[in-house]
Amino acid sequence: MMANAESMLPRSMMAEPDQLRILDQRQLPSETVYLSCRETPDVINAIKTLAVRGAPAIGLAAAYGLLLGRSENLAADALLEEFEAAASSLIAARPTAVNLAWAVEAMMQVVRRLHREGFPDDWPTRLRAEADRLYQEDRSSCLEIGRLGASLIPRGGRVLTHCNAGSLAVSEFGTALAPIYVAHDAGNPLHVFVDETRPLLQGARLTAFELMAHGVPCTLITDNMAAHVMASNRIDLVIVGADRVAANGDAANKIGTLGVAVLAKHFHIPFYVACPFSTVDLSTARGEDIEIEERHPNEVTSLYGTPTAPKNVQVFNPAFDVTPASLIDGIITERGLITGHLAEGLKRQAEPFA
Repeated sequence: MMANAESMLPRSMMAEPDQLRILDQRQLPSETVYLSCRETPDVINAIKTLAVRGAPAIGLAAAYGLLLGRSENLAADALLEEFEAAASSLIAARPTAVNLAWAVEAMMQVVRRLHREGFPDDWPTRLRAEADRLYQEDRSSCLEIGRLGASLIPRGGRVLTHCNAGSLAVSEFGTALAPIYVAHDAGNPLHVFVDETRPLLQGARLTAFELMAHGVPCTLITDNMAAHVMASNRIDLVIVGADRVAANGDAANKIGTLGVAVLAKHFHIPFYVACPFSTVDLSTARGEDIEIEERHPNEVTSLYGTPTAPKNVQVFNPAFDVTPASLIDGIITERGLITGHLAEGLKRQAEPFA
């Protein structure tokens, strides 16, 4: 059922032999437009401008982007240098989501192995196979997150989510939305409240678009309505995604998530984070160590080119905030549901793969 529903939505990206086609999510929901990326800088630009967004999706885009425009006739050392320069530029495109660096490093491990072999003739095929593996691994992770998380949603449950952690943010199916899709397809008559997610309206433009395409009942609210909706006993649980989870369980996600978590704690509503384990960064001890990306002021002072604020007003525009582990009731990864002491749970999930 879930796979059939997924086919209703355009994919966040499609890898072809000579290009990566990236769905331009800035145009949704009004238009479905794909960007043709034929060189690494094209992918970097798509990541920086949010044509592709969502931690897993930008990681996968970078993995495929590393392949584009490489010079197959270079000597081995020169080709390695070219890969290293491209990798550094990709990782620098957006600093907060750990999946970006994680995916690029996975690709570079293969590149370094190929370099030791002198870059044999089949190196493009072998490197493309690694990118495809990462894509399929993410797809499998999302399916498992959906299966595990669906059991948390009571029958007829009312779920609030923030930003977009659905199909458009990953390979397929989503993270925070995956449990919703699985539960819905299993016959659970749930209902989703969608935060609009200022300033770029990923909830309104993308999450509502996805849920409606799947036939999932949903209600769009502005971000500042969440407290009233919770106070009115309209929410049973909150599920959000993440761009980086620190070793202690602190989670960075789209700006506004922290406020939702504080509200959920006040109103005694369970608050869950759903993400693939590749989003967990055990090398980052605490949320305060996560670099928070700040974006251009015009995202706040205008909407689709129309000014909404006085000219030259000072603007602070962080793209993410950090929800402390103390406000998180559980973290859902493909390796299981972690509740209680989140740091210990994350460490246990990492141990079999260390």
